[in-house]
Parts: sequence; structure tokens; C-alpha cells
Amino acid sequence: MNQNQNNDPKNDGPKNKQSLLVLLICIMACLVCVNLLSRMTRNITSEIPYSQFIEMLENGEVESVVLRSDTLTITPKTQRSMTGNTEIYTTLMEDESELTQRLEKAGVDNYYKEPPDMTSSIIYSLLSIVLPVVIMVGLFSFLFRRMNKGGGMMGGVGKSRAKAYVQKETGVTFKDVAGEDEAKESLQEVVDFLHNPGKYAAIGAKLPKGALLVGPPGTGKTLLAKAVAGEAHVPFFSLSGSDFVEMFVGVGASRVRDLFEEAKKNAPCIIFIDEVDAIGKTRDSRYGGNDEREQTLNQLLAEMDGFDTSKGLLILAATNRPEVLDPALLRPGRFDRRVIVDRPDLKGRVSILKVHAKNVSLDETVDLDAIALATSGAVGSDLANMINEAAILAVKHGRKAVSQKDLLEAVEVVLVGKEKKDRILSPEERKIVSYHEVGHALVSALQKDAEPVQKITIVPRTMGALGYVMHVPEEEKYLNTKKELEAMLVGYLGGRAAEEIVFDTVTTGAANDIEQATKVARAMITQYGMSDRFGLMGLAETQNQYLDGRAMLNCGDSTATEIDHEVMKLLKKSYDEAKRLLSENREVMDKIAAFLIEKETITGKEFMKIFHEEKGIKEPETKQRIEEKSLSAGKQVISQPVSESGEESKENGLDQTEQK
Repeated sequence: MNQNQNNDPKNDGPKNKQSLLVLLICIMACLVCVNLLSRMTRNITSEIPYSQFIEMLENGEVESVVLRSDTLTITPKTQRSMTGNTEIYTTLMEDESELTQRLEKAGVDNYYKEPPDMTSSIIYSLLSIVLPVVIMVGLFSFLFRRMNKGGGMMGGVGKSRAKAYVQKETGVTFKDVAGEDEAKESLQEVVDFLHNPGKYAAIGAKLPKGALLVGPPGTGKTLLAKAVAGEAHVPFFSLSGSDFVEMFVGVGASRVRDLFEEAKKNAPCIIFIDEVDAIGKTRDSRYGGNDEREQTLNQLLAEMDGFDTSKGLLILAATNRPEVLDPALLRPGRFDRRVIVDRPDLKGRVSILKVHAKNVSLDETVDLDAIALATSGAVGSDLANMINEAAILAVKHGRKAVSQKDLLEAVEVVLVGKEKKDRILSPEERKIVSYHEVGHALVSALQKDAEPVQKITIVPRTMGALGYVMHVPEEEKYLNTKKELEAMLVGYLGGRAAEEIVFDTVTTGAANDIEQATKVARAMITQYGMSDRFGLMGLAETQNQYLDGRAMLNCGDSTATEIDHEVMKLLKKSYDEAKRLLSENREVMDKIAAFLIEKETITGKEFMKIFHEEKGIKEPETKQRIEEKSLSAGKQVISQPVSESGEESKENGLDQTEQK
């Protein structure tokens, strides 16, 4: 095709015109240069003041004078330059009548007034005005020709920016994706359709036009799309929704057209649009629309209706904000399938850890099941980061393989940051932090529905933590009972209660505890129907389910005021319960706090040992249940830090218990 185009005499026209334009410009530049050089070689002209001209007249050094407009050209009698040319002087004339008298007095007879040359002025005007216009017209014609060749936009700006991959370049298959079995099953059917379209066509089934991957950030939506292309062995066009957006209206629509034209040429193939919400937001004219984004969306809708699925063209899109997408984009016939890529469960996290650890040297102490249990709520990117951090820590400590200790430390680094060894607390602050953290841990140990304590530390961390308590669940939970949530509230407020009991004052360290406790209490009242006052009435809606999941009230102002009073009442009840538990066990709290101040970091076993000794308990009931479960399951269950509902990190205070 390219050779035919090059041999076509019609295609040589623009090139000849461009060459001619460049040649004319070069000729004009050469003429100007030659003119200047000729003038320089003929005579050397220098400008002098009028007083010097008068002095030359008085000394008889002037041979001739020529008046051109308001400028005098003076030729001396005998003076020559070093090059052999006559040196000519110019000066501005002041008064022509005085000039005539001075010339007669000096005996200069060779004087005349040169009439104005209209031809030169006309040529100069034409060159100064017409030539720039001709050059600009030539440049614009050149740019517009390039625009027409480049898909309709200047310099090819309307061309698609999609990155085209083939199977070898993606290098990703379903074996590289773990923890999302349901999503893989849905997409596996699409891959099978691309491989064997005949058996589906025999029944009358059609290939879905599009599949929308929905889920929180980091769950592997882009990885799944690449795996589909890798399994199908077809070209894969990948681009982001923001690649369509431009300041010029119409550019995005042009890029959509060009993308689908390229895809149709390479069919069967897959088009993947990441972050499709950048161009697919609901069209709303109440507050003024965005013409560029709406035109791009309209073109995308038209293109999705215009191609034939029998050619094997599939569109995949990913977003974590499905609620903002335009309904016309979500209807069947455009995106026929919605594939949920959610946070992995316990089994999924184990599979993900195995995938990321297959190229990492692990020693015999590593228990990925325990790490998966300790990282409830983590997504695939979090787990990959933890494995990488553990490998870095192993190298840092001089080990040739990653140990369980490295993995546990990596979990802490990802969640609460590295230890700040340069931050030295005063003895008084260390004591306050110690009692604060022991208050959290002791309240959890005294409550039947709370999660076990795994670790207590007062070593500051880089994310602002001055100390924290780690919890780990005995098993992964998907539901929380009302008693468990109430126990959680008491645990959140245990640190503030310990400060008030021991020091008869409070500090800023409980800021995040109060924030988290308020969030849980408000959810119990507005979302979970756990309030005696409001009963089963839903008073809030979740916004951005796959991002922050923030709840927005959907009630009147008077009801919102009543909700605030209910939250205050529930928090006060929990705080009173925390103070009661700690006051009744003050001796245990003092002993554990003194041990923590001395050691800085204690494990859950050390904490429970002191607790049992002080309480006179030989063996806790919870431990018996864990041992019975481990014996019946035929394996050892190891309790590890960081749970979904009890992990503590720091921001603006002593500790922050993160409730996921």
C-alpha cells in the first residue's frame, strides 16, 4: 500500500508545492544577502553628527552632498578606507536654507536634491507585508494537509493513543491471577467464545459486546484484562479513559473513531479502557455540561452499537466508580456483563500470596495461611507489596531466604510504617503511651466478644504512631453481631479511659480512637438498625462503595440531631463500661504497663501470661477452643498480628484502630 501511494503522481503534488515554497524563501534570502554584500563592497557608510559635518565644511573636506529625504549623504574629497573604497558619511539635515548658505560659503558646488524613488518604497512595502502573508499561508496549508492525513486533527492529535499488545508482550494468563475465581470464570467464557465461536453460533449465542470490571483499587482489574488477551492470543489495545480527554472539543471523539477503526482492522481483538469513568460520567446539563467529554461519550456509544460481534471485537472496561457512569453505557448491548472484582477472602489471599512468593526464596518457618489470616481486607496489590517488603527486609538482615518474622514485620511496615528510632519520648510520655495501649489491650482481654491481642508496642512508627495494639481474629468473619460491635466500641475507648483513671487527665492521643468509635456507633444507628429509638429505619446511604464507602445521611435536620444524641449516648455508655473494666483491674493494668515500659514491645502470649497470673486463670477458654480446632483440622493454627477489624495504626495521636 505504501509503495502504491509513493508511485502515485497525484501524491507528488503536495511535496512539489512544499519544495517550491522552500526554494522561493531561500531565493529571497539570498537576494537580500547579495544586496547587502554589494553595498558593503562598494562603499563604507558611517553616520556622523551634524556638528562634524559643519566642521568638515569649514575645513574644506567635502566634495559633494546629496539630499535624500531628510538624510544628507556626504562624500569627502580624498579620504579612503583601508579596503580602497570611499568612506561616505550620512547625517540628518536640520534646516535646508542654512544648509545651502553653508555649502556656498564652503565652495561646495556638487550639491543636489534627489527626488524620492517610489518604486523602491513600493517594493519595500510589498516585501514587508506580502511576503510574511505568503509564508503564513504556505505554513497553514502545510499544516492542514498534515491534519487531513492524521485522522482529522492537527499533527495527528486526533489519532488513538492506545498501546497495542500481542500475547507475547502481555505475558499474563489466568495462572498469574489468583483470588478472583468468579471473575476469571466469567471472563473464561469470553475467551472460549473467541477460540471456538462456531459452537456458540450453532446455538445462536452471540459474543458479548463488552464486559465492565468493577471493584476497589488494587484488586487486579487491569491484570484480569491482560490475562484475557493473553489467554485468547489476540491483539490487545490498552488505554486509559483520560487518553481521550483533550482541551479541544472533538479530539476525544476523533480518537474513539480511530481506535475502533484500528481494532476492526485487527479483529479479532480486545479493547481495554481503564478508568472508563473519566469519559463515561452521567450526562447532566443542570450545572452545565462538558462538551468535550459528552461528545466523546456519544461517539463511544455510537461505535459500540456500530460494530459486529461476529468479527470477534470485545470491549473491556474497568472502573471503581460504577455509580457515576451514564445509564446508556451500562445497558445490555453495550456492556452486557458486569464482572465484580472484589477484595479476596481468606482462601483468595493465600492464593495471591503464593503467586507473588513463587519467585521468592522462603524458609521453613513461613506460614502463608497465618499471614493471610492476619491481613483481612487486604487487596492483591497490598499483598504483593508485603511480599516484596519481606524480601527487602531479609536482604537487610543478611538472610538468604525470607522468614515468617520478615513477613510479619513487612505487614507492620505496610500498615503502620517503619520504626522511628530517632524519636525519643520523655519518661512521662512513655508512661502515658504505655497505659494508653495497655488500656486497649486489657479491655479486649476482659471482653468475651473482643478479638485476641497479638502484640503491644510503644515504639513510634513513621505514619505518626506512638504505639499500637495488634489484634488477630480466630477466624475470618463476614458479619459482626451487635455484641461484637459494642465490644469494639469499648475497646476503642479503652485507651482514653486508662489515661483518665491513671493520670486524672486526658491527652490528644485518643483523637483517632474517638473518630473510629464515632464512625462505628453512627453506622450501628443509621445503617445496621441497631438503635432502639429508630429501629429498622435506614437513615444513611453508602456513597462510592468501592472507594471510601462513606455513608451520607438521607434524613431531615431534626432526625439528624436525634441521631447525634443517640451516638453520644452510645459512646458514653461504652466509655463508662471501659472505665469500669479498667478500674476493677487496676493492679493488672499497672503490672502490664510497667512490663511494657521496660520491654517497649511485648507479644500477645506475654500479655496473656501476666493477665492470667494476676487473675489466677490457668488456661483460657479461648486457647482451648483454638487447640481443639487445630487438632481436629490436623494442623497448627498460629495467631498473628493485624486483623480486619482490629488493626491499629497511627495518624494524629497515640493510636488509630482501623476498622475495615
